[in-house]
Amino acid sequence: MDDDRTQRAGRELAEASAEVRARVRASFERQGLMSHLGARMTLIAPGRVHIVLPGRPEVTQQHGYFHAGATSAIADTAGGYAALTLFGPDSDVLTVEYKINLLAPATGDHMEAVGTVLKSGRTLTVCQLEVFGVQEEGRRRTLVANGQQTLIRTRRTDAAAAD
Repeated sequence: MDDDRTQRAGRELAEASAEVRARVRASFERQGLMSHLGARMTLIAPGRVHIVLPGRPEVTQQHGYFHAGATSAIADTAGGYAALTLFGPDSDVLTVEYKINLLAPATGDHMEAVGTVLKSGRTLTVCQLEVFGVQEEGRRRTLVANGQQTLIRTRRTDAAAAD
């Protein structure tokens, strides 16, 4: 296994430190869109974050599937916070670009977005984005979207640093 993949595999096994989890959660709680959608963070590990979006009519489109906008929003957010777990408290991240492929109708009791850092750099970070439709009965997980994201590392603003 190459060095990057070995490092990613090791990061996936352990939760982030208490300080990193607190900083990431505080930032997530300031996101109006995630609150509005009803999304919640379920895993914060070094270079990896999971976000769950419960199914309800407000996040669906006209055919009853989860809306692509909601699917994309949780994917983008999971990747951004995955990157943030690898930086110190003086850093923040912003999405530069992302591409998402919608692979199947997004159905299930909830959606789960998984953001995983592929390459973390001094300025730019690249993440893999995956979104699964999860059906609790039968514990079925279906990959409904995947993509890639590039983020830029920035200095925290005074408002964000007040946490």
